[in-house]
Parts: sequence; C-alpha cells; structure tokens
Amino acid sequence: MLKMRKLMILYFVVLHKSFIYISGYGCADHFYESDTLLHCFQVLKSLLESPLTQDIICDVGMPVMHHNVRYNCRVIFLNKKILLIRPKMLLANYGNNREFRWFSPWSRPRHVEEYFLPRMIQDVTGQTTVPFGDGVLSTKDTCLGSEICAELWNPRSPHVDMGLDGIEIFTNSSASYHELRKADHRVNLVKSATTKSGGIYLFANQKGCDGDRLYYDGCAMIAINGDIVARGAQFSLKDVEVVSATLDLEDVRSYRGERCHPHMEYEHKPYQRIKTDFSLSDCDDRCLPTHQPVEWIFHTPEEEISLGPACWLWDYLRRSGQAGFLLPLSGGVDSSSTACIVYSMCVQICRAVKDGNSQVLEDVQRVVSDSSYRPEDPRELCGRLFTTCYMASENSSVDTRNRAKDLAAQIGSNHLNINIDMAVKGMLGIFSMVTGKWPQFRANGGSARENLALQNVQARIRMILAYLFAQLCLWAQGKPGGLLVLGSANVDESLTGYFTKYDCSSADINPIGGVSKMDLKCFLQYCVKRFQLTALISILDAPPTAELEPLTDGKIVQTDEADMGMTYSELSVIGRLRKISKCGPYSMFCKLIHSWKETFSPSQVATKVKHFFRMYSINRHKMTTVTPSYHAENYSPDDNRFDLRPFLYNTQWAWQFRCIDNEVAMME
Repeated sequence: MLKMRKLMILYFVVLHKSFIYISGYGCADHFYESDTLLHCFQVLKSLLESPLTQDIICDVGMPVMHHNVRYNCRVIFLNKKILLIRPKMLLANYGNNREFRWFSPWSRPRHVEEYFLPRMIQDVTGQTTVPFGDGVLSTKDTCLGSEICAELWNPRSPHVDMGLDGIEIFTNSSASYHELRKADHRVNLVKSATTKSGGIYLFANQKGCDGDRLYYDGCAMIAINGDIVARGAQFSLKDVEVVSATLDLEDVRSYRGERCHPHMEYEHKPYQRIKTDFSLSDCDDRCLPTHQPVEWIFHTPEEEISLGPACWLWDYLRRSGQAGFLLPLSGGVDSSSTACIVYSMCVQICRAVKDGNSQVLEDVQRVVSDSSYRPEDPRELCGRLFTTCYMASENSSVDTRNRAKDLAAQIGSNHLNINIDMAVKGMLGIFSMVTGKWPQFRANGGSARENLALQNVQARIRMILAYLFAQLCLWAQGKPGGLLVLGSANVDESLTGYFTKYDCSSADINPIGGVSKMDLKCFLQYCVKRFQLTALISILDAPPTAELEPLTDGKIVQTDEADMGMTYSELSVIGRLRKISKCGPYSMFCKLIHSWKETFSPSQVATKVKHFFRMYSINRHKMTTVTPSYHAENYSPDDNRFDLRPFLYNTQWAWQFRCIDNEVAMME
C-alpha cells in the first residue's frame, strides 16, 4: 500500500521574503545569471539538511548547469542523498513560454551519466557524483519517474514509455498558468495519462503571482487508473497547500494486468533504474483501501474572473509595499469590472482570515499599517484598501456619475468626485497662447484632427490626475503609503487600439486587460447575484461610451461600438481568428464568409475585415506601452510577451486587400 506522505513534490515559489525558495518559472532572463544557479543550490542544501524532509522522497525543481549547458531539472533526494537529477526533455516554446531561450532539452532518451555536485552539496551528502539523465527511481516496492510540466501536454509524453516499462508512479511539478476555460485540460490530461496504461499520477502546480502577468492557479491533484482521488483548490490565498492520498499499488497492477496486454514486449531500451533501499509502503499495513474518485466541479468563466485576477491583485499588493489601489471609475462596464474584482479580493481576504490563515492576516495588517486590525466585512476592508474616483468633464453625463457613485457605495470604496475641466482649459490655454489657435470639437465645426486632439487631452489629463491622487491621497489624510493605479482596458479594445496612448488606461497593472468585453458583461451579471451589487444593473443596460465628445441635450451621442465600426461580439471572433488561428486578412475573410453568411454579404465581411486590419496596424504601436495585464485570454495582443508581431505596419495591406476584393468580385 502506498502512503503519499512518503513522497513529496516540492515547487517553491517566491511569494514572501521570509520564504525559503527554489526559483519558479518567472525568473526569465535571471536564469542567465550565475547567482540564480548558486542560490538554488544554497536552498537545496537547506532542504537536504532540514529535518522536515527526512524519510521522504523529495522531488524538487531547479535549474542545473551540466557540461556548461543549462537544463530545467528535477532533483530527487532522500535522507541527505541525491538519488537522481532528471533534466527536462520536451520544452515549452509557445504562448507565454520561452524555455528554449534559457534551457536546452535533454536529447538522450533513457541515458544517464555522472554529474559532479558542487562542494556545498558534497559536504552535506558525502557524494561526489550523482546520476544525471532520463532515469527512474526504483524502491523496494515500486518504481517512480518524473515528468516536467509541458511534457504532460506533449504528444510524446514520457509517461507513455515509462508505463510500458513498468513504472507505476509518475510525478509532475508544473507551471501551468491560468487562462479562462483551461482547468479541464489539465484534469483530462492527468486522467488520460493513467487511464491508458494505469498508474498513479501526482500533479503539483505552481501557485500565485511569479512576478509577472501570469497567475498560477494551483489545481494540484492525485490520480490512479483514470480516477482523480485527491485535489487542491484552483484559486486560493494560501501560500502552501498539501494534497495527500493513501493508495494501493495492487490496484495499479491489477488494472495493468487486465488492460495493458502484458504479453506485449517493450520496444525501447529499458529505463535505467536508480535503486534505493527505501519503501513507500508500510509492511505492517493490512487494511487495503479502495480509492474513491472525487468529483471535480469546474468554475464557470465568471467565477474564474472573480477569483483569478483577485488573487493576482492580492499577491501584487502585498509584495509591492503599497497601501492599496486607486481606480478611475467611469461608471462603464470595464472600470466597474475592475472595481468588482477588487471587491472580490476583499471577500477572499476576509474569508481567509476567518478560516485562520495567519499569513493573510499578517499581510493585510502590514498593508493597512495597523497591527491590531482584523478584517471581517469586505465593504469595510474595501474602504481601507480601495479608492475610486469619477473624473467628470463638461462632456460627462449625470447618469454615468450616478452609476459610479452607486457602485462605489455598494462595494464600500473611498469615492472621490473630481472635475477635470479646469485642467483641460489650462492645457488648451497654453496651446492657444503659443499658436494663437483654439481647437473645436467636430460638433462645433472643428476638423477630425481637432476633435481627436480634444478627446485625447481629456483622457491624458485623467491619467495625470490618477497618479497624483494615488501618490498623495493617503498623505492628505495623514495616512502612510501610496496607492497602485489600476487600469481597465479590455482585451478587445487593445486589439484595435481603441484607447488613448498614455490615458487613464495607462496604469500600474490592469486586472481585465486579458478579458473580453462579452466575458466582462457576464461577469458583472454574476456579481449582481453573487455579491448583491444591484448598481451593476444600470451599468449593464447603458451603451459603452468614452464620453469625450460634447453631449446633445445632456445625452450621450458617442458610443464605443460606433467609434470602432464593429460590435464587441464581432471583435471577439476576429481576435481569436487573428491570434489563435493565425489568420491574416485574406484567410480571416475566407473563414468569416462562412461563419457570418447568415448575417453579412461577402462585401460586408470584406469591409469589416479590412477595417479591423487598418485599425490593428495603425494602433499596434500602443501595445508597446500598454499597462501590464493579467493574462486570462489566449488571444491577448500583449506586445513582446504573448504576441510577438511587429508594431510598424504598412497600413494599406495592398496585396492582401486586393486578394479579398478579387474573391468578393467572383462571389458577387
């Protein structure tokens, strides 16, 4: 019988300065630094010497340099002895992953050679060399092997060959970041890995913000023969979570004996087994347990938006040294979504403190500079951590002002009303004094250039005021610290560049920058029910608007969708085709004439596609300065991280558009 308390996967991540850690995946180019390798071995030394790791087989992730080549490795040790260093063979090099930039894959399957340990490790283990390569560990009662992160996702996953060669336990310490609607992929892969050929699979995933746009959402699990028998939380404020199970190895052997055709010969060279004098099972156990599958209920996308970005914001806040957040709250869907995510963060903090999480309590007391404070009411906590401000101009409506005020009152934020007209007129006065000209809005007879410049000056002044209040708002109240400015531009607006460069979409961080407008609307509907935020109902009913042009009879005439030339629903479809399906103008047109044939003619589809690519190429430069955003969507246009396309284009797309026109001519 296997007791998982004797087998531990360790994946230490930098979450708090008091933690002992081995580097996470977010080190990026720090992997080039010798300091990173040195400090990893120093932490490994501490783990080897710790009494907490005694009589447990530990599987730890860290970078290792071997023959002047850097590998992403698992280091397996037991009782101050390193048993095996297993380098990663299949690297991830897509999406946000750049492993080939820092590591080389181990390209010698089932080959093991000697690795010379650093002196500091030799002093602890008494070993000069240890096995390094694609080997497995053989105990007295079973055999186990490691996969590393993306190897589980690869069509040539090592667990297939390992299972055929008799390895019964697979470990995988992963850095799988959160994306909306992705959690079921991991679960299905782990279940599939043990359904095909039996076995026990231990999957541990990184948790928290690793200092970047990504949030690692946990989901640790243990599976046997296709059943998940233990699982961890997907979103949690806990720094450490332990998942355990007691399983019967005979269940694996029975499963394989019936299903996996033991008469079939293993075609490849057998894995080199590193023998160790240790048992994972207890010889005196007589009661063999029957494992019970657990039901995995997946979060809805709305719940994921409520939980994932909120956990990311909390990690960012507690590690930043700041005292809270400031958000320009316009009364629209986007900024209201950001506000609701902050409120959800406060809900999770209060729940964690109520459940006895001493680390969260310590962190929140440090953030609010009150060692006696104990958060119990999310609204009260929101008032301490969150400042919202409505920045009105002569183009703002009473409706949006009231919507922002009502939402702020329901979530409990410290709300400010700021009028920017004086600052706008001051800026225009400087321009007029130099040039002798005073620009006019289009509604007052001005040109398109004047109209755009007048909109932009309002938007940019809001950004300046947001940072001014973020830095000095608490100072004016006699409180310590500053505030982090939150942005609220969604992923669809980033695609077309439908925002002013360096306006109030420019912020320190943006929790919704990877979320589509359609998902945000569903999220706000969820918040109405989940948090009883009834102020959101009128926000959802109102047409999205920037409110940068003059009102007509006190009413809004400017709407986002009219300005963009397409609906948010259409833009989400186009965004997925552009990034996920890798479509240029012509191939996008060819796909859309089929999916939109009931709604638009080929010429109408052509017009929308060409308009999108003109806007995309004209505004692509804005992605070089866009606020770092929570990564939640796999069609994010995030420059230099997720989307590596250039930012300078020929905006005419002459060849591509001509091909589209030729197709339209033949069709119509």
